[in-house]
Amino acid sequence: MDGSDQMPDGLRDAALSYCDAVYFAKAEVFGTLCHDRFQMTLVENGAATFWDKASYLERVRGREPFEAPARYEIIGMDAAGGEIARVHLTVDVPPVRYEDHLGFIRVDGAWKLLTKVFRVAGPANGGNDE
Repeated sequence: MDGSDQMPDGLRDAALSYCDAVYFAKAEVFGTLCHDRFQMTLVENGAATFWDKASYLERVRGREPFEAPARYEIIGMDAAGGEIARVHLTVDVPPVRYEDHLGFIRVDGAWKLLTKVFRVAGPANGGNDE
């Protein structure tokens, strides 16, 4: 993948929308942002747990949103051919901080979240908002 500073239109906006939706528990955003074949994977203690789009939306709906401001940090983004992209970020969901590796694909001109691989990175510290 190309790690250049020239990111495709809309990718950063999609990543920021993702962070905001995680922090504020906005299932309706994920309903649009996530590809129909979306899959989320938690890596923990050498094991993987998987959720599909419907399960992920249910998980988000079951949680209370936090007070502003959202706490997250985009660590890196890269893209290949304007069709696929990766975003590495952290987002706090108190009491923990998650480290997410997101895979996006472009569908009809819009970036859709296809994969999410994540782990608990440690306690939320509330200090890394963009």
